Amino acid sequence: MNQHGLDPGQRGRLAALLEVLASDEYAPTAVREPQLAVQVHLADSLAALELEVVRDATQIADLGSGAGFPGLALAVALPGAHVSLIESQRRSSEFLTRACAAARVENATVVRTRAEDWHDGLLGNDVVLARALAAQPVVLEYAAPLLRLGGALVDWRGRRTEAEEEAAERASALLGLRRVEIRWVVPFEGARDHHLHVFAKVDETPPRFPRRAGIARKRPLGSRTQSA
Repeated sequence: MNQHGLDPGQRGRLAALLEVLASDEYAPTAVREPQLAVQVHLADSLAALELEVVRDATQIADLGSGAGFPGLALAVALPGAHVSLIESQRRSSEFLTRACAAARVENATVVRTRAEDWHDGLLGNDVVLARALAAQPVVLEYAAPLLRLGGALVDWRGRRTEAEEEAAERASALLGLRRVEIRWVVPFEGARDHHLHVFAKVDETPPRFPRRAGIARKRPLGSRTQSA
C-alpha cells in the first residue's frame, strides 16, 4: 500500500477495514484473514489508482460492492471523491454500513438497491467500478446509464478471453461506450492475469437502458443473436 502514497491516517483506516473483515461473522467474503486480504482485497482494489481517470474522479459508484472492494478501499485512498457503494443484498449492505463506521470512512454512502434500479445515480458518476460482478456485457449495461458523458467504467477481470472481449465490443457500441484501455496490473507479488478494462462513455446511452432488473443477465447484449 505504501507505493500509493497513502498517509498514516489512510493506512490506519485500511487496517481498520481489515480488522472488521476478520472479526465480523457476516462479512460477505471467504477471504477474511488479514495477511491474505491485504493482497486479495486491498492491493487489488488500489491497483486502480494507476489510472488517471480514477485518481481524478469526484463521483464514483461501486456496483455490487459486497465486502467493500474496490469501492470502500478507494474511498479511503481518494478523500476528495464521494463513493456510492451499490449493494442489493441486505446482509452485505448492513456489513458495509458497519465497515464504514468502524474505519471512519465519511466519503462513502451505502445504497441498497440493484444497479438497474438506482435512478438517483443516472448520469451522475465520473467513474463506475465493477469487480467480479458479472459477464462484461452485463457490467457494461449496468454501468452505462450511470455514467456522465466523458466518464469511464473500470472493470476488474482475470485472464483475457477473445470471445468475451468481442461480445463486450458489440455491447459497448449499443450503449455509448468504447473500450479505451486494458491495463495489465500486478497488485501483489505473484499475481497473475489481473487486468483493468476501461471503457469511456463517448455518446449518450439510449433511453431504453437500463432494461428492467434481471434482463441484462438473462439476455446479455453483445451475443450474436441479441442486439438489444
